[in-house]
Amino acid sequence: MAQTTKTFLISGAAGGLGGRLVEAALRDGHNVLATDLAAEAVPVPVPDERSDRLRVLAMDVTSAAAARAAVAYAVGEFGGLDVLINSAGYRSVGSIEDMPEEEFRRNVEINFFGTVNTVRAALAVMRPQRSGSIVNVSTIGGRRAQPGLGAYQASKWALGGFTEILAREVGPIGIRVTLVEPGGIRTPWSAGALPVPAMRDEYDGTVGVFARTYSDNPDVRRGDPDRMARAILRITDEPEPPVRFLLGSDAAWLAPRIGEARAAEDAAWREVSLSTDLDGLGDFADTPVARMVRPLAHPN
Repeated sequence: MAQTTKTFLISGAAGGLGGRLVEAALRDGHNVLATDLAAEAVPVPVPDERSDRLRVLAMDVTSAAAARAAVAYAVGEFGGLDVLINSAGYRSVGSIEDMPEEEFRRNVEINFFGTVNTVRAALAVMRPQRSGSIVNVSTIGGRRAQPGLGAYQASKWALGGFTEILAREVGPIGIRVTLVEPGGIRTPWSAGALPVPAMRDEYDGTVGVFARTYSDNPDVRRGDPDRMARAILRITDEPEPPVRFLLGSDAAWLAPRIGEARAAEDAAWREVSLSTDLDGLGDFADTPVARMVRPLAHPN
């Protein structure tokens, strides 16, 4: 059976993983609108049969108007939009107290609101057609709490919650949603020393140790971006993709340990938690509200 040609919109296409995603989608015969803050930074293949299926556009994801214009451009050039991959990202290192407010906000604006903007723009096309795939690229750090990455990881925590809610809202109308959670990736973005701005001496044992340990360390840059790109493209073809999708042995090792530690703390304080209910109530698990809010493996 011949593969159906889809139209992809990929943000952060100048980055290591974003660029590989563009290449992988083109290799599979799809149309791609590759976007980044600076269009000239997006790698473009030498002129061949793929060039006709690639468009490059400058897009600032922090602008809702720019996101809407990019979606309209994809539809105008290729006749529709089937897959949105939000790969744009930004990371600052520093203590929560010492990081400048504008730098903290930039992490949140790009990593969280940037995705909100592109998703809302894409839904205006995907909802009427009752189909589509949305992939939000996060990090295993969206489950962790690493000193030194307060702004970055907080924005990714928010992205995780947003993506799970989105999956439950749009799954019943045929739109598939996945949060990709890679571990470290071997890309230029992760190479070299972590830039650490001036901070108070009290944070050297937490933020400082993190920065020195992670700087140019191959053990935290294990992921092959080509293989990750192939795995992400596979997800866009799945009829029931996972809502959260781990990539890399480090992410797969960390995720259950993070969950176990949180569950153990919850259990240790369970009796105190239960003691704060009003008197005379039945078991919450038996209520209609419990049935509505309980986690689902798939939102459909």
